[in-house]
Amino acid sequence: MKVIDKIEPSTKAIQLNRWTVFWAITVLTICTRYYKVTEPDHVCWDETHFGKMGSWYINRTFFFDVHPPLGKMLIGLSGYLTGYNGTFPFEKPGDKYNGTRYEGMRYFCTTLGALIMPMAFDTVYEMTHSCEAAVISTLYLLFDVGLLTLNQYILLDPILLFFMTASIWGMTKSSSLTSTGSSYTFRWWFWLFFTGTMLACTTCTKFVGLFVVMLVGLHTIYEIWIIFGDLEKPFMESVKQLTCRALALIVWPILLYLFFFYVHLVVLNRSGNGDGFYSSAFQSRLIGNSLYNASMPREVAYGAIVTIKNHKTGGGYLHSHYHLYPKGSGARQQQVTTYTHKDDNNKWLIKPHNKNVGKQIKYVMHGDLIRLEHVATKRNLHSHGELAPVTKRHFQVTGYGEDGQGDANDIWRIIMVDNKLNASVKAVTTNFLLVHYMQNCALTASGKQLPKWGFEQQEVSCNPNLRDKNAFWNVEDNKNKKLKSVNLNMYAPGFFSTFMESHAVMFQGNAGLKPKEGELTSKPWQWPINYRGQFFSGTSYRIYLLGNPIIWWSNLIFLVAFLFVSSIIVIKQRRLNGRKLRENKAINQLALPSCKPAITINENGDELSCSLKAAAWFFIGWLTHYLPFWAMGRILYFHHYFPALIYNSLLTGAMYNYLSSYLPKWMQQALFGAIISVLTYSFVLFSPLAYGMSGPLANEPNSAMHSLKWLSSWEF
Repeated sequence: MKVIDKIEPSTKAIQLNRWTVFWAITVLTICTRYYKVTEPDHVCWDETHFGKMGSWYINRTFFFDVHPPLGKMLIGLSGYLTGYNGTFPFEKPGDKYNGTRYEGMRYFCTTLGALIMPMAFDTVYEMTHSCEAAVISTLYLLFDVGLLTLNQYILLDPILLFFMTASIWGMTKSSSLTSTGSSYTFRWWFWLFFTGTMLACTTCTKFVGLFVVMLVGLHTIYEIWIIFGDLEKPFMESVKQLTCRALALIVWPILLYLFFFYVHLVVLNRSGNGDGFYSSAFQSRLIGNSLYNASMPREVAYGAIVTIKNHKTGGGYLHSHYHLYPKGSGARQQQVTTYTHKDDNNKWLIKPHNKNVGKQIKYVMHGDLIRLEHVATKRNLHSHGELAPVTKRHFQVTGYGEDGQGDANDIWRIIMVDNKLNASVKAVTTNFLLVHYMQNCALTASGKQLPKWGFEQQEVSCNPNLRDKNAFWNVEDNKNKKLKSVNLNMYAPGFFSTFMESHAVMFQGNAGLKPKEGELTSKPWQWPINYRGQFFSGTSYRIYLLGNPIIWWSNLIFLVAFLFVSSIIVIKQRRLNGRKLRENKAINQLALPSCKPAITINENGDELSCSLKAAAWFFIGWLTHYLPFWAMGRILYFHHYFPALIYNSLLTGAMYNYLSSYLPKWMQQALFGAIISVLTYSFVLFSPLAYGMSGPLANEPNSAMHSLKWLSSWEF
């Protein structure tokens, strides 16, 4: 093995240089991140959501959100500890804080965002053994005005990016200790459990945290495979390593994840506006909900005023109102929808199909023919041969008649799901179908959202397929003065039931996120090229989320360079293998931490370096955090790309170090200085996007930002 010799400074000098640079970058991070962190003093972009959710945690008010709870719990905790009392409404962007103690929540999110820089520096240094690579990668993150913007507000993004970067940092540190023979030491166990903790925190902040779980999983599998292939180590070493990692990276994160959800469900114990997304049994555990510690008749009898809830995950209440279906959407009769919030328009009177309610108590039984009269409008639940407004394979469902008088199309047969003959319908626990007597179709919540004429509520239709699981309903509220009430506390679900239902509701809510009319969204192809940003604040003090174009576009150049260099090496390696010049040819492995900073060249000319191997893992990280968005059907925004951006920036530092190693020393130093100068200048140039702009928009010639509008799609 022929090795290119390099004259290297002493270990002490290297470490001194490393820590000097590390602290210089840390100071620079503090200066750039905390500058103007409390400006503007009004609600910006999604602060209206996550600030409000922080308030709900402080007030212990239950709500629905498509993301797991940890990030929002931390926002609420940071506000509580810094004097915020949870009373600010966070109604809309632009609302002035007016003395509200919002600063603590902003400082908390900014601090987590700032910690990304030192962790990124140490991660790249561990993987490349190059201070230059670590500096380039960190400055690419530090001087990106997009990342700066995203880190300075009350959002989940800085929390997510912090935990994600910490996961990779922990993975790198534990892997480094494994490669140096320090497995099973205290430090090794610490970093292994640190990684598992960060994986749990990332996933419990947003479900996209599963992407970093995938990356760490792939790296762990690779490491175990390398250990398994080392014939100098016994087979049991592989088993021990696998067991330890399963404990720290699978079992421990799962337990932590469950614990975070347990805290979430214990803290949010009061009824709020998200109750209707959950089942009746789930709601019975919320203080202030009509079902909490409720007393109501257990049996459902004719003459009862009830609310009827769709049993599917996230299902709403059977609802009607005075508005009619518009022309072209079936018969112009009264709209019937499902609505996820509690409302007087959710109330229905249960009547026999052929007579008025008598004085004698008669329970609603399996197989009974009934009518449902909408209490507020006195119209009956009705269906007919007209097609549903959205789901054309189904029949339209309407409110029909006057003062409870209708026709034969108002008759429904109640079929209990368990088909128990001679059984009566019970509040909360009995699931049933409502089958139309004339059309033989089942009342169902199609899951489709109605247009604005239906107030964007969910469509109710009648499905000829009686096996539709979205056609299951249950009685939630049951009011009947003739019957004795009983307490329903015994039906409140346990932790694991609420845990599973919470996830089902979140997954469904995530999949159902669609753009609102006129809302500006973005596509994954637009993100890497920095095609369009988004406004954080659109008042006279403007904040615009846009990446530093110098950083983003040069990131793509280094990404392409990595693919090109890797392809050349693979082709070259394949041709060398084909020649079989050496029977037992040494093949360099991909185990990152065991690399040496020097580039090695074997007799066949194979060239591999720590930097290139590190770039390979960063490229895998970029792929796992970017490609999945192409398959998502939900609404997407520009900020979804920033986790992938971090990996791309880390890759840039590694590839810079690999490519520059072929240059003379003086040229390396000149190039290094030039890159730092360009990054610094571009940051100063574009910093008003993050720190605030005023005056005319950039498309006007007299604007101070006019010369920086390099693409017509930029809107600042």
